[in-house]
Amino acid sequence: MTSSVTGTVEIAVPGPFDLAAAAGFLEGFAPASRPDAAEEPGTLRLAFPLPGRWVHTGVRVRQRAPGSVEVTVVAGQADVEEAARHVARILSLDVDGSGFAAVGERDPVVGALQARYPGLRPVLFTSPYEAACWAIIGQRIRFTQAALFKQRIAERHGEQLDVDGRPLWSFPAPAELLEMPAPSWLPEIKVDRLRVVAEAALTGVLDPDALRAADPADALDALRALPGVGAFSAQLILIRGAGHPDVFPTDERYLLEEMRRAYDRPAASTTELASIADAWAPYRSWAALLFRVDRTHHPMPSAAGAATEAPTQAA
Repeated sequence: MTSSVTGTVEIAVPGPFDLAAAAGFLEGFAPASRPDAAEEPGTLRLAFPLPGRWVHTGVRVRQRAPGSVEVTVVAGQADVEEAARHVARILSLDVDGSGFAAVGERDPVVGALQARYPGLRPVLFTSPYEAACWAIIGQRIRFTQAALFKQRIAERHGEQLDVDGRPLWSFPAPAELLEMPAPSWLPEIKVDRLRVVAEAALTGVLDPDALRAADPADALDALRALPGVGAFSAQLILIRGAGHPDVFPTDERYLLEEMRRAYDRPAASTTELASIADAWAPYRSWAALLFRVDRTHHPMPSAAGAATEAPTQAA
């Protein structure tokens, strides 16, 4: 394990944000394998390969008062400003959330969810690269098994960091993933696709800033060009990897089911639900997350728990 403190940056947060809510979400977010995330109130520790230079980085995030978050690099050699910018994206702090309350005023269903989960913003994968890896690993297997396989890859081929006294695993950087021997428990086609994802990350195809800056339709087309990335996975990578705040995930089946329940419109088509979601702009991704979170409190039965891309749908 490596440990070092390189400095602290304070991030101003426009609009409501509760770090405790983010940590609580991360605790239940299986792809992260972080059941410890909310152990210390007001503090969250993260480990990740920093996109671009791909150096393994450990940070401590603290919220001492509303409207402000402190990010301290406590492991690795990353520039603190660069790391803080990355953390802001992971926690959706790089989006001005001051207008999100107005969405709830326009749509009482969303307003009720905002009241139920105050200060909760989307908590993302540490990068579009990691989100793409999760999408590949999770195809056609159970959600819990996918999380186990992803964590196993992190522990065998990533780096363990001492993050402010806590040992955390950082997922393998793209170059490390390219060197990973094919594990016997992962199908060869998934290993091949993971290597394509790693190459895409190294060549900038999965750059979070570029994906956010592109027209969403163009970004989704580029992501779907990657082997094994279908419509659902592309939306996952753009929304929960790059952090685009205003994309309605039309291929997220569980979200659509939850909306039909919440709006009491059991026969509503995807087009009709997308029309409802138009009122959520420019925070369609944010509002959609609240529906998915709320679904965990009253899950619907599924056929034997099987899935095609379903393991990643809880992301």
